[in-house]
Amino acid sequence: MTAQLDVLTVGYVGDRVAGTVVLVRDGDLVAVVDPGMVASRSRILDPLAHLGIAAEEVTDVVFSHHHPDHTLNAALFANARFHDFQAVYHDDLWVDREFTDDVSQLSPSVRLLLTPGHTAQDVSTLVDTGDGVVVCDQHTDVTLAMVITLTSPRVRWRPAPVRRPAPRRDPRRGGAACRSPGCRRSPAARRA
Repeated sequence: MTAQLDVLTVGYVGDRVAGTVVLVRDGDLVAVVDPGMVASRSRILDPLAHLGIAAEEVTDVVFSHHHPDHTLNAALFANARFHDFQAVYHDDLWVDREFTDDVSQLSPSVRLLLTPGHTAQDVSTLVDTGDGVVVCDQHTDVTLAMVITLTSPRVRWRPAPVRRPAPRRDPRRGGAACRSPGCRRSPAARRA
């Protein structure tokens, strides 16, 4: 049996920032990956409704890491268990997560893989689909590239070397370096 994966909304970086939000279904598992910043909550809820799924029916939410562009709309899924690199959280229950060879199984076709890089706490969601393995990975930082090598039965991760671009300077922060995709220079600073 393989899982079904649907992209609910596609992320972007520019004058505004939004994350890609993905739905994964595998047996009893109905998971949303990275329900973060979007232009409107309807960008998550409408595609779910179109697929016949109410927010209350989502069983699990996965955070690739804890930046707001990946977590901001988690409260839409009040009945879900929440997963990160460290634990599974549900209501007032906190259960430490076990990883074997950097992998933690969520369902027969869905697993989490520790992939530190953008943050030290990154996880990627690996989904076995009818078309092969899909890696849900939110490493959008331009300073990092990922190389995922899929081998059976183990999955290995290693960062690919990438030359770092010069940091932007944010005048709102006294000219301090800013590498965040949400960091924008003012129009006056761009002309300078």
